[in-house]
Amino acid sequence: MKLATLRVNGSTRAVRLDGDRLVDLGAADLGEFLSQEDWAAKAAADAATTYPVEGADFAPVVPRPSKVVCVGLNYKNHIQEMGRDLPEHPTLFAKFADCLIGAADDIARPEETAEFDWEAELAVVIGKPVRRAKGAEAEAAIAGFTVLNDITCRDWQFRTREWLQGKMWDSSTPLGPYLVTPGDLPGGVRPELEVTLSVDGEVMQHDNTGDLLFDPVVLVEYVSTIVRLNPGDVIATGTPGGVGHARTPKRYLTGGERVVTEIQGIGRLENTVAKDGAA
Repeated sequence: MKLATLRVNGSTRAVRLDGDRLVDLGAADLGEFLSQEDWAAKAAADAATTYPVEGADFAPVVPRPSKVVCVGLNYKNHIQEMGRDLPEHPTLFAKFADCLIGAADDIARPEETAEFDWEAELAVVIGKPVRRAKGAEAEAAIAGFTVLNDITCRDWQFRTREWLQGKMWDSSTPLGPYLVTPGDLPGGVRPELEVTLSVDGEVMQHDNTGDLLFDPVVLVEYVSTIVRLNPGDVIATGTPGGVGHARTPKRYLTGGERVVTEIQGIGRLENTVAKDGAA
């Protein structure tokens, strides 16, 4: 099934896609909904309140996750284009809820950067609390998958050996539009899906999530060893080759571009890079 957080009359509602309607799930957003123990059963139930899909205004699929853990260097072709060796362990950094925007929101381009880059990513959404999860427990903790664009200020990212300051800019990271449960995707909790990103209609990235070095289950195991994962938490699994920073000549987002990030079976982000500065 496909779940989302919909903006409605100045607030938000957790919803399920049902044909051309969005069914209200009785919670303010998807993070709140996933915190319920029996959320999967409730998600399948009928409800009186529905909204049309046409014209829907999607918030970030989880608006206020307790954490967004991101993985760098997780596709072989991207590692090679960035001139690095294959890692022995996942490379982790973080984003924050204030970074997140909806599937059609404008991306705020900070005036402080001259190297604003795109990164299409499959994101894992957690559906139950876990710590030090292994095997089947890690698999069961995955509520589903969504689409994320890990927009990056490369000049800030590489100021130091730590990447955080290049990754955590306000209102920069589209997330959504839908969470799709593993049973509805080829490969289940280890999905094999086409990932594509285009800028003004030109394809920049194209790969398959089956090529991930560290698959979603491994990432849940690894991250939950370090810190507990809560319902609604997000793990961004990394980007394939084709980022602007690795091109010759380098290419960056300067403002006004239309960036479309799409993952097969999940959905697409369609965002315009704001010309008029940062949030």
